[in-house]
Amino acid sequence: MNILVYDVAASESGALSILKEYYAKYANVNDYNKFFFVISTPKLDNTSNITVLRYPWVKKSWLHRVYFDYICAPKIIKKYKIDRVLSLQNILLPRTSLSQTLYLHQPLPFVDYHFGFFENTLFWTYQNIIGKIIKNSVRKADKVIVQTKWMREACVKQCYIHIEKIVVESPQIDKINIKKYVETKDNKITFFYPATALSYKNHITLLKACKIIKDMGIVNYKVILTITGKENKLARELYEFVQNNDLPVEFRGVMSSEKVYDMYTKSVLIFPSYIETFGLPLLEGKLSGCPIIAADTVFAREILDEYRNVSWFQSGDEGKFAELMSNCL
Repeated sequence: MNILVYDVAASESGALSILKEYYAKYANVNDYNKFFFVISTPKLDNTSNITVLRYPWVKKSWLHRVYFDYICAPKIIKKYKIDRVLSLQNILLPRTSLSQTLYLHQPLPFVDYHFGFFENTLFWTYQNIIGKIIKNSVRKADKVIVQTKWMREACVKQCYIHIEKIVVESPQIDKINIKKYVETKDNKITFFYPATALSYKNHITLLKACKIIKDMGIVNYKVILTITGKENKLARELYEFVQNNDLPVEFRGVMSSEKVYDMYTKSVLIFPSYIETFGLPLLEGKLSGCPIIAADTVFAREILDEYRNVSWFQSGDEGKFAELMSNCL
């Protein structure tokens, strides 16, 4: 059987991790199936049972993406005699009658928080326009894969489909490289937040909490972020806030998986994000055994179920956040 794994959208962050996870999964399959990975900019090698079809130009614009989905993809299906499709990009492949499995990892259309048009036009578009396309794909797919139980329940409720159609598959983690947290004085005064510069990652509540701590006269700590402060308008605003208030926050930029795992062993994981499909750092932190301070959300509660070394605060409550951080100090 020839299976098309379609993911021209993935280029960074969580989407790229999902693509690599499936690539590794199928590279180790020894059966009669052949896999054709249709991607954009990531660089993956051909294997004995995987053929990588790479089209970097797809990322030039939305028009290039639409053209590829509707014109090029059907030709690829015909050329390689594809039997089934696995779409890893939240939306089904159009113009084909083949059986399709949909991997859904975009939470914005399913969360309770609704962005205003002028608050964040891109997120509003994902919730109100692209979100309708995503939900329609969920209804039409032969099978849907989600990362959490809350996403499965949201799909059933909002897309009016049977729960049997949805499979929950948590992201795979390389547990071999995760080391255990060791409590020391220095480790309890180091706070780590691995997240990109997106508004719902809620960096601003963290920084406001840091200002409260500073106003309390506490300065013997540091916060490490995985952004540079230059990625986008929001990142620049966060950087300016830190500079204007002279806060002990370090903008270190993107880290390798190995470095992130190392940070869990010598810091307190903080996670103020209020929108996630899964929240991978929470699971990684849980496996390392490090202290966690997290926003009280349905996805965080699911991931950290029965984990005792966690403290909770409401996502917009910088006062409570500051209290929990100061308790560590």
